[in-house]
Amino acid sequence: MSLRVVIDTNVVFEGLTRKGGACGLVIDAWHAGLFRVCISNALAYEYDDVLSRKFSEHRWNETKPLLAELVGDHAEFVRIWLSWRPASPDPDDDHVIDCAMNARSMVITSNVRDFREAVRTLGLKVMTPVKFLEHLTNRGY
Repeated sequence: MSLRVVIDTNVVFEGLTRKGGACGLVIDAWHAGLFRVCISNALAYEYDDVLSRKFSEHRWNETKPLLAELVGDHAEFVRIWLSWRPASPDPDDDHVIDCAMNARSMVITSNVRDFREAVRTLGLKVMTPVKFLEHLTNRGY
């Protein structure tokens, strides 16, 4: 499986919240193993931190096992050897960029604006969830 991606937290949150939308389909495709998601320790901690704060306690308790399965069984952990900070106006996106650059993968995000500089200066490939789903479809998945 050669398609490797880093999924920004905003896509994970929306995907677990709105099952029928593009982000939900990205999460379903991740769960089905149609591509490999690369995650660093910092990104795994961010998923946990953000989702635990944004979800109600009841919803978090329901969602936590699925997130643990996705991260534990359907993800490749990436060691961060090099850092390109600061590469985004949002410091929380810098570790997404570091993970993608070290994994040699693209980023899937709903907020492409914060990745423009990394696209321009580092050659990072960034796609919205809709564009990524089109990409998957064109590859025959």
